[in-house]
Amino acid sequence: MSKRAVVAIGGNSIILPGQRGTIPEQFEATRQTCVHIADMIEQDYDIIITHGNGPQVGNILLRAELSSHVLPLLPLDTCGADSQGAMGYMIQQVLGNELRRRGINKLVVTVVTQVEVDRDDPAFTNPTKPIGPFYDKEKAEKYKKEKGWTIVEDSGRGYRRVVASPIPRRIVERDAIYDLISKGYVLVAVGGGGIPVVRDENGNLKGVAAVIDKDYASSLLATSIDADLFLISTAVEKVYINYKKPNQQALDEITVAEAKKYLAEGHFAPGSMGPKVKAIIDFLEKGGKEAIITSPEGIPRSLRGETGTHIVP
Repeated sequence: MSKRAVVAIGGNSIILPGQRGTIPEQFEATRQTCVHIADMIEQDYDIIITHGNGPQVGNILLRAELSSHVLPLLPLDTCGADSQGAMGYMIQQVLGNELRRRGINKLVVTVVTQVEVDRDDPAFTNPTKPIGPFYDKEKAEKYKKEKGWTIVEDSGRGYRRVVASPIPRRIVERDAIYDLISKGYVLVAVGGGGIPVVRDENGNLKGVAAVIDKDYASSLLATSIDADLFLISTAVEKVYINYKKPNQQALDEITVAEAKKYLAEGHFAPGSMGPKVKAIIDFLEKGGKEAIITSPEGIPRSLRGETGTHIVP
């Protein structure tokens, strides 16, 4: 029988370091990653691809700001929806082409996905997620006053807007995603962590200015559709403890208990590997069977147990 897998790829793997992020560059980077995902499909995995969108949303916000003298600014939830559609289109096209080249008759479909968060999530009173361009102090003060944004100084590089990063609670389109994957479609869903929405007093959904962590939302998706495998594709082939220190050590296989221990000891940074490991722990503690962290090119070998960091219950 086919195995069901959620494969989370980073937005920074679609705009590679040192690139401007032109559309041809993004298509080529996407093609390189999708070759390895096609290998999984060839091995009889039913795949749902999730992706980050940080650089892409940053570009959307900057374009909107530069054209604000003639066009209205875009709310953040709409920017997320725009990125889901555009990035889904890229993945659909390049992965679809690769599958056809291999003689695999599967259609790739994007589900523009809303993810419900708690409107009382404490993150809304303590926004910490930087988004968009850097500003000088004068413009930062102007936007704080005019737009009501929370803006903070960012490591001496200038000032940036920060928004809430609430915990994902429910995949709104979960049933549609489950139905499509059960019928053999390859899916792209929960792009950028999903479009964050809250419910009002009447039960209606409404978008909010927030960013949901892509790995947490991918973990929730993997749990909700009973995935056999949760694979996070990132910049490194394996996870390390004592990273970039003389005693750095690659981790081949660890248990959830060991992962928690390393987290508590501070081996996994909050802004990089930490959320990935936490997302996997949550998936496995809720009944998940297998999880892997590796690079895009490491995907085929990680499935054979030759590389990657494998985390087990």
